[in-house]
Amino acid sequence: METQTNFSLRDYNTMQVEVQSGYFIEINTLNDLKELLVSKNYQSPLYILGGGSNVLFLQDFKGTILYINILGREVVKEDETHVWVKANAGENWHEFVMYTLQNDFGGLENLSLIPGKVGASPMQNIGAYGVEIKDNFVELEAIEIETGELRTFSHAECKFGYRESVFKNDLKGQYIITSVTFKLTKNYHEVKTSYGAIQAQLEEMGIKKPSIQEVSQAVISIRESKLPNPKEIPNTGSFFKNPTIMNEEYMLLQRDFADIPGYPVEDGRTKVPAGWLIEKSGWKGFRNEKVGVHERQALVLINHNQGSGQDVYDLSEQILRDVMEKFGIELEREVNIIA
Repeated sequence: METQTNFSLRDYNTMQVEVQSGYFIEINTLNDLKELLVSKNYQSPLYILGGGSNVLFLQDFKGTILYINILGREVVKEDETHVWVKANAGENWHEFVMYTLQNDFGGLENLSLIPGKVGASPMQNIGAYGVEIKDNFVELEAIEIETGELRTFSHAECKFGYRESVFKNDLKGQYIITSVTFKLTKNYHEVKTSYGAIQAQLEEMGIKKPSIQEVSQAVISIRESKLPNPKEIPNTGSFFKNPTIMNEEYMLLQRDFADIPGYPVEDGRTKVPAGWLIEKSGWKGFRNEKVGVHERQALVLINHNQGSGQDVYDLSEQILRDVMEKFGIELEREVNIIA
């Protein structure tokens, strides 16, 4: 376990922003992590970094970056219909999903090709195409930063919400997730194809009764057609959350914007696609000399010419203001802003 100083984070954030951390420690085992936290042998503040796909650094980070690279996955329990799979936090998320599909374990196929690592998945309850982590989540293990003690969190204790969990709210900055356990189907898989363009993509593929593997292929095709590969065009994926508004507010907006899409959710609210709001505000395909908005998906901000984190943030501020002015809806950033 080596501490590196003045470490470039360019290759550790998918926006490829050139910033440095004062100190950088790669964690490869649970014991190393426990030892470090108990000894307090690091410089504060501490920031836990996984795949770097949901973070925007606005400037150099003066404290210590802990890069979680604890690998491993195993079947910990199974019965006739289900299997419980435990994956360590450093596992690449998409590769883990592919592992489940190769073993014909169902439940995560709609979450294919999402960037990041397993450890970050429950933090913001990642989701796509009608499925969220909470749908298959059983429990996670996390180490308390202050004490170095390992604790298990149940589904209820994680307090999952839309792109939310207790780790982004009440317990923010207090724990480091080290493993996550999922309950997946072994047979009699229940595929979910009604959300978004999955059904249309399957029809284009000539598939009427899709397997979980074919649903994954459809999702991958859709994502690849709409979302840029961060290795080719630096980005953080969806930069904004889809807002929810009261049903009454949505009906009022329909008077002025008859084609505004909306999806009923709980508590008398309607979810409105942020990408649609941004596109109708004139930002889709925008670019200046350094940063811009992707031409095929307005939710995605891109760094096309060595822009800084501040350049990206300033662009997001302009988008927020314009959407508010046009629709009266306050968008919220999905990425974590590190100032």
